[in-house]
Amino acid sequence: MTRRERVIAAINHIQPDVCPYTVGLTRQAYERLIDYVRDPNYVERIGSHITGAKYGWKAEEPPGSGYWRDHFGVVWNKNGVDKDIGVVERYLIPEPDLSLYNFPEVDRAAVRRACEELIAAAGDTFTVFEIGFSTFERAWTLRGMENLLVDMITEPKFVHGLLDAICEFNLAVMDEALKYPIDGFLFGDDWGQQRGTIMGAPHWREFIKPRMKRVYERAKRAGKFVMQHSCGDIYELLPDLIEIGLDVYQTFQPEIYDVQAVKREFGRDLAFWGGISTQRVLPWVTPDEVKRIAREMIRIVGAGGGYIAAPTHSIPGDVPPENIVALVEAFQSQ
Repeated sequence: MTRRERVIAAINHIQPDVCPYTVGLTRQAYERLIDYVRDPNYVERIGSHITGAKYGWKAEEPPGSGYWRDHFGVVWNKNGVDKDIGVVERYLIPEPDLSLYNFPEVDRAAVRRACEELIAAAGDTFTVFEIGFSTFERAWTLRGMENLLVDMITEPKFVHGLLDAICEFNLAVMDEALKYPIDGFLFGDDWGQQRGTIMGAPHWREFIKPRMKRVYERAKRAGKFVMQHSCGDIYELLPDLIEIGLDVYQTFQPEIYDVQAVKREFGRDLAFWGGISTQRVLPWVTPDEVKRIAREMIRIVGAGGGYIAAPTHSIPGDVPPENIVALVEAFQSQ
């Protein structure tokens, strides 16, 4: 089987010959890993089964400043501890009033370039177009998370208008990407805390679910797979996500979920992507233990398909590089 065929089989709950896997790295982890293995081409030889492309993330302004402006005009300060994403410097909608902000136009040429680069680099891998900070996250980057959560109670009309505008933007991006032979979309939007959802299930169902349903339906009508990233505990939302068409849930955190129980309950409808904890496993255990845990996760969650083995997030800089190598060896030696 090709890598793409393995991913498709897993999503369709068919046992592939090898459990598909991916390994994502933060910049700090990548630099430590390359220094450790002394091989600048090591990452290309990992064999990850999924290739992704993003549209319109950030440009450093001015170069060397550590401040990065994204395609919505939000400025991220990467001079602190978080050097991969950063923190929002200033919220662009200081009051619950949409007239204070002008939404950007979709740079269709940039979407096309991203898709063309994705297809050119894909080889035999499964291809996903990624729309990160897709709904709730994009809204709070513009308004502020605390403000937005309060607005859900005190200014619901404003929140609906803001989320509708974001949804229309995402649909326009998707329409451009759908001109290319990609396999699916990965939507990034963190809804969970370590226990439970950030905004609570009722507010998620009122404000977030209708917009996710629209983007999922756009992908499904075109015959594409739908993948959703959300950190944290979104157990109570999984039936809703299945209802509106989700195929793959990422990221599947074993420090939050009983992975065997969730697989039993939802494994006929959802495939799971993740499972190797970057919080409680990869930074702390020995390389041999990394291998044991990875193989056990593949055996348990990968039984009958429905699993893409991976770290639960892009591997952070506190993970010893020897543990990254051990994880890769466990994946490659199936």
